[in-house]
Amino acid sequence: MRKFWELTRRWLPGAVISLGLLALLLHFINLQEVWAALRKANLAYVLVAILGSIIWLMVRAQVWRSLMKVKPGYSATFSSLCEGYLMNNFLPFRLGEVGKAFLLSRKSNKSFMEVAPTVVIERLVDLMASAGMLVMSVPLVLGYPAAGKVGLWIGSLMLVGLVGLYLLARNRQWAKALFERLSLKWPRLRSLGGQLLQSFFEGLSVLTDLKLFAGFLAWMVLDWLIAIGQYTILLRAFFPQATLLWGVFILGASALGGAIPSLPGGIGTLDATLTGAVVLLGKNVDTAAGFVVAIRLLNYLVTGIPALIALGREGQTLKGLYLDMTRLMTQVDPQKRSQNE
Repeated sequence: MRKFWELTRRWLPGAVISLGLLALLLHFINLQEVWAALRKANLAYVLVAILGSIIWLMVRAQVWRSLMKVKPGYSATFSSLCEGYLMNNFLPFRLGEVGKAFLLSRKSNKSFMEVAPTVVIERLVDLMASAGMLVMSVPLVLGYPAAGKVGLWIGSLMLVGLVGLYLLARNRQWAKALFERLSLKWPRLRSLGGQLLQSFFEGLSVLTDLKLFAGFLAWMVLDWLIAIGQYTILLRAFFPQATLLWGVFILGASALGGAIPSLPGGIGTLDATLTGAVVLLGKNVDTAAGFVVAIRLLNYLVTGIPALIALGREGQTLKGLYLDMTRLMTQVDPQKRSQNE
């Protein structure tokens, strides 16, 4: 019973937010008009967007792989990435982020604690890029005259963030010693945080290898450019007047929606955020909702099919992966481990 209430406290806030936003969205849209918008969508643009999504996924696997000095095989990296997205879509607590690191460690000669920091670094750079795109595009979307200055400030902040990560990588021992001094009064935090920081700092060592990190950034920039193009093309399937600026703005908004606590897959939160962002540009809530439905179906299709094929070859199921992930998280958390013992 105690374990049940612990799990409930973790997923209930996200569930309330998701269901509340989903109910609000359903209140404002007409499902018949949404279906009509889907039927009227330009099929040629939709097919190109699907192709773009496949290319994006293939490049994203190389982005992740480029962070590892001893590179695992591309096939293992790609299948683990797809399986991670599948877990994020259907399992709680964004277990896909942990899951893809866990799966790749089983398919390669790298341990979980070696792979996990690369996931953290990838997510940090992703968040910086998406936040930068969103904040820079908002003034342009609203016609703010000083948009160029805002963009310059955001770009500078992103550069400062990268420099900060580089300094952490160069001064890992100092940062770890500082954390240990500051956490003396909190033994549990010191124990758990020390383990995580150690692996995180080891993962940051990639930043001190200029050639390796430059390769990672080059692949990341290419991947984001493909994503912008893919979103713009799919937007044009529903809104012929859509521009690249629309793609940048909507892509940044999708990252914001994915960051809000929610049910698996950003149910409700991602849908409401994207619909609101598209309405701001296209003014039609039903057509905007049709675009969001198309985005969801495209993501499920492009990442789900290769993930299910990989799981079948490995003799795995989503339930089995969920149990593996919960056992792994128990091993990482000293308090939970002692409770189980």
